[in-house]
Amino acid sequence: MKITLVKKILADGSPCKKCLDVLDKLEANGHMAYIDEILTADERDANSPGMLLAAQLEVNRAPFFVVEIDNEEALVYTVYLKFVRDILEQKTDAADEATEILSNNPDLDFL
Repeated sequence: MKITLVKKILADGSPCKKCLDVLDKLEANGHMAYIDEILTADERDANSPGMLLAAQLEVNRAPFFVVEIDNEEALVYTVYLKFVRDILEQKTDAADEATEILSNNPDLDFL
């Protein structure tokens, strides 16, 4: 299995806040050891490795994870807690996951 993390640099050159938050969580929970590669999607450079991968996989948000298992189709995760639950097999709180999904999708709202 190969896990790639794609983080973003904004057009003004600053790092993506959500990306920094996810990196902090990975470090704090000891999950960085599972990340094989970190690519940067630099909004100032359409040819940066992360931007090319995002375009190839049709992903429009960062950070995201690409999980490659043998010859299977790559899995893409844009929700950190779902990635942890599904791939790293860690328990996450359903409320935390729902909050992250809502924050990633401002067009959604509670019913």
